[in-house]
This record gives sequence, structure tokens and C-alpha cells, in this order.
Amino acid sequence: MSVSESVQSVDRALDIIEALAVEPEGLGVTEIAERAGLHKSTAHRLISTLAARSYLEKTDAGTYRIGLKLISAVSCYINSLELQTEARPYLARITGELGLTAHLGVLDGDQVVYIEKMDVISSVKLYSQIGLHVHAYCSSLGKCLLSNYSKEDLETRMANCSFIKFTEKTISSMDEFQEEMKKVRIQGWAIDDEESENGHRCIGAPIYDYRGDIIASISASGTTSIFTAARIQQVAGYLKDIAAQLSGDMGYSE
Repeated sequence: MSVSESVQSVDRALDIIEALAVEPEGLGVTEIAERAGLHKSTAHRLISTLAARSYLEKTDAGTYRIGLKLISAVSCYINSLELQTEARPYLARITGELGLTAHLGVLDGDQVVYIEKMDVISSVKLYSQIGLHVHAYCSSLGKCLLSNYSKEDLETRMANCSFIKFTEKTISSMDEFQEEMKKVRIQGWAIDDEESENGHRCIGAPIYDYRGDIIASISASGTTSIFTAARIQQVAGYLKDIAAQLSGDMGYSE
């Protein structure tokens, strides 16, 4: 995008944020205007808008500094990078020790997005799968992630879910899904037993952060000829142990 195509107000708001990013104690409106090369009245309007959205906050001294909303937004991104880094050795262990494909996923609305994957054959990420979205209600990763929500919150989050029936085993209603969530919460792991695809089985376990919130889930999957029904309990126990270790790395303590 050329300079002429840029949105001036956005450019100016970012100039203000960048000026305050190096001033933890904050700056007054006049100082911010000078640093950003803005007229004071223009700076004041933009500062007021950013402060109203909590991207900036006003201090007791009357200055402005970076607000909690911006810090929170950036922290989410940083945490996801930290999670990926911490998770990679565990994904490698899953593929190496179980001979199954490993995924790491996070929630995006009523879907799961893969943020890391290691393949069984090469133990190397398949980049074609990173960023792929799948339906949460028929995914072991998604079931784990959604198990953190109350019955009421689930109703809200899944309000627009169409519950497409991909196989004969796919969950097809909200009532059925709520019952599935009860099982997941009790056992601490979830299964996609040929629900998203015939001949494919996947088990997942939730990952917690230092606050005790589920921030991601990790899974092991394979064809039913390799990941047989006889292996379900063994893989589930292994995944729970792996997820507990990764949760500990993310600051979780029971």
C-alpha cells in the first residue's frame, strides 16, 4: 500500500501508540502531539478515542500511557508464540512414541484453528495444515477447548452452528453436544471417533495456563487401522500426561 492509499487517522493513531510505547510513565497531550507531529486538537481527539477503547489510559498525573487493552491484545499473540515453542518437543514425542500425527489447536469462534502440526512419517510440520479451520463440535481439539465453557456460554458460542453430519457418528444437535461436554469434563480428554471422517480417530487433551483457563488443546490422530479401538485408553492417558506437562510449562499449577 502506498502512502497515498493509507488511512490518515489510522496512521496518526499508530504514531501516537509508537510514541507512548517507549514512555512507560506516559506523556501529556502536548508532548504526544509534538512526538507524533500532530496538531494538539487532532492528537486530543485520537487520544480520547483510543482511551475510550482502553488502548490508552490516563494516569493520575494527567498523562497518557499504553492501556491494558493493547497490552492484552499483544500478550495473546506473544502467548501463542510461546505456546507453539513450548509445544513442539511434546508434539515430536507424540509422533515418535505413539506413531500418530500430532496437532496443537486453539479456538476461533465455534471452530478450531491448527497452529502446529507434526506428521507421523517425517516428524516435520506440514505447513499446508497450519491455519486450517475445522468444526469444533466434531473435533477432539474443539471438544477440549469448549469444555471450559458453561452450558449457557456454550449455547451462545454455538448459536450459529449447523451441526453438519459428516458421518453416521457425527454429533447432530446442541443437546447431544452438551451431553458430550459432560463426558469430556469428567474424563479430562475428548475423542473424535470417526465423527469428522470415516476411518479416522483422534484423541485430544486440554492445555491450561497459569490462570487455570484452557488456552489450547493437543491431540494424536491416525487411521482406525493404526489407531485401533484397543489403543484408545492408552493414548488418552498418554495425551493427558503430555497436556499436563505442557500446562505446567505454561504456568499452570493444580
